[in-house]
Amino acid sequence: MNTLISTSYVFPGQTSVYHGKVRDVYYIGDIMIMIATDRISAFDVVLPKGIPYKGQVLNETAAFFLDATADIVPNWKLASPDPMVTVGLRCKPFRVEMVIRGYLTGSAWREYSAGGRVFGGVVLPDGMKENEKFPLPLITPTTKADEGHDENISKEEIIAAGLASREEYAVLEDYTQKLFLRGTEMAAERGLILVDTKYEFGKRGDKIFLIDEIHTPDSSRYYYADGYQERFERGEEQKQLSKEFVRRWLILNGFQGRDGEVVPDMTPQYCTDVSERYIELYERITGKQFIRAESSYLYARIKDNIQTYLAGR
Repeated sequence: MNTLISTSYVFPGQTSVYHGKVRDVYYIGDIMIMIATDRISAFDVVLPKGIPYKGQVLNETAAFFLDATADIVPNWKLASPDPMVTVGLRCKPFRVEMVIRGYLTGSAWREYSAGGRVFGGVVLPDGMKENEKFPLPLITPTTKADEGHDENISKEEIIAAGLASREEYAVLEDYTQKLFLRGTEMAAERGLILVDTKYEFGKRGDKIFLIDEIHTPDSSRYYYADGYQERFERGEEQKQLSKEFVRRWLILNGFQGRDGEVVPDMTPQYCTDVSERYIELYERITGKQFIRAESSYLYARIKDNIQTYLAGR
C-alpha cells in the first residue's frame, strides 16, 4: 500500500515550509496548510516505515474534535480540502505543550516507578499503581522541541522563561481542563477512557487559539472502559487504543531512542497491524465508518486538492 513519507510541494504564494516529525506545514500569507503524513514517531524518533492511512486517521480525527470543541476555545481550522490536509489560520505558537493526565501510566508511570513523585507541581503519594486514576487530572507541561526530546517544565518555569505570561498561562490551563473534560465525556459515550493527551495553543493578536491536533492516537491515550477496573485490580495491562502499543513494541525489541539503539524491523504485516489499530480508534471514538481514501496517486491527489482549494479562495 502506498504511504506518504515526505512532501516537497511548491504552492502559489508559498513563503516557507516546515517539516515536523509527522506533519508538513506550508505557509501561504495568513494561512497554513498542514499535511498529516503517514510517518510515525516514537521516543522523538521518526521511524523508518510509513503506516498506511495513518495521516488520514490523524487528520480526520483532529478535524472531528476541532469541530466538536469549537464552543470551548476558538481553533485554527478553516477547511479540510483533502483527507490528509487541514488549512487553518496562522498563529504564533506557545513553545509549550499542555499535557494533561487522568491516570498514572506511560512516561509518568516510568518516572514514578523510578522514584519520581512531583508531577506538574503536585506531589503524588507512595504506593500508587500503574494505570491508577488520579483524584483530579494533572497538568504536566513540556517544552516544545523542534528536534530531540521535549522536557518537563513547570508553570513557574514557563512564566519565568517568558514562554507565556501568568495571565496567558491561566487561560491555557483553563482551556486544557475544559477540553480534557469534553474529550473524557465524548470518549465515555463510546465506551472509552481518555487517559491522557496534550494540547498546543497559539496566538493571533490578543486572542488564544487551539492549534495542531486534538484527541488523536498520536496525541492521546485511550483505554477500553469495559474491564478497566478488573484489569487494574489484577495488575494486568490495559486494553488500549493509542500509540503506546508501538512504544511498548519498541521497548520489548530494545529501542527507546537512545544512542546506539537500532529500530527493529518494521515488516509489512506489522505496519498493516498498526494501521488497523489507528483505523479502529477513529471508528470507535467518532462513531463513523472510516472510508479509505484513494491512495494509488496519493502525492498528486493531495497537490490537486490543495491547489483547487487555493484557487477558490
